[in-house]
Amino acid sequence: MDITIIYATIGFLLASYSVIGNDSVQTLGTFIASNTRIFKWYWLWLAASVVLAFTIAYGWYTHDGDISYGRLDRIPPIEIQWYHAAAPALLVLLTRTGIPVSTTFLVLSVFASTVVLEKMLMKSVVGYGVAAITAYVLWIVLSKFINEKFNTVKKGHRVYWRTAQWCATGFLWFSWLSHDMANIAVYLPRQLPVEMLIGVIAILVFWLAVIFRTKGGKIQKIILEKTGSRFIRSATIIDLIYACLLVFFKDWNNIPMSTTWVFVGLLTGRELAIATVHRKEYKLGYVFPLIGKDFLKMMVGLGVSVALVLAIHYFVNPE
Repeated sequence: MDITIIYATIGFLLASYSVIGNDSVQTLGTFIASNTRIFKWYWLWLAASVVLAFTIAYGWYTHDGDISYGRLDRIPPIEIQWYHAAAPALLVLLTRTGIPVSTTFLVLSVFASTVVLEKMLMKSVVGYGVAAITAYVLWIVLSKFINEKFNTVKKGHRVYWRTAQWCATGFLWFSWLSHDMANIAVYLPRQLPVEMLIGVIAILVFWLAVIFRTKGGKIQKIILEKTGSRFIRSATIIDLIYACLLVFFKDWNNIPMSTTWVFVGLLTGRELAIATVHRKEYKLGYVFPLIGKDFLKMMVGLGVSVALVLAIHYFVNPE
């Protein structure tokens, strides 16, 4: 067997686990947090798996076998080397420590040119800012009508909110997958045969089962420590706004971006808005260490990604 095929297989397996394990908190974190006491984990897993299978198959059908939804158009296919497989291996280690690293930077940076990496970074920075400002303004308005520090939804209305949350999560899961499947598809042929498509779906569904079985893993703490994230109404609003932001940036251009940065920006703007409205009982001194910790973790991930790509471009493979 060609050594590059072995590297590609290892890279794909590690990337599929790390992408699902690290980034699933963005899309499925609030879903898990607000439903884990109501439903068995396998029902939640089944619902997420159906959306995952549909999203991958739909992208494959509408993009001539390309499951990345065209996000890899500016990253030409190359022979996979050992250092390409090393990137997701490092991501697995960081995921196990609960650090919300951008898989886009850490995985795609070793494939992309420095020019494309710069564009990815700029788009992600804009995404963080737009998400934070949008969330701050929206939650300032929402706080005039609802108090997300408490679960004030009437029991008779909870079934409607739960239905809305499942729909919003499905929409978000689809939108997110159409962005981040590029981080996995980069290790695969750009036009997948049917049998490989089925294999990819099966492996991702398996990793998804691991995530739901462990209730999100250590990375889930980012969700649980945010105000009201377990409440179905709050979870529904977060998911819907995040999905709309992803659709906006997806339609903007086909440059890959860090959805992690958009997600952290959204939570940052939300926490600041809640603290602004509820100043008496919610001190800003609590908020800034919380959002600062998330931002610091993002910077750690970015630093590792940049160091990795520079090492590859200038030392490992300087041509």
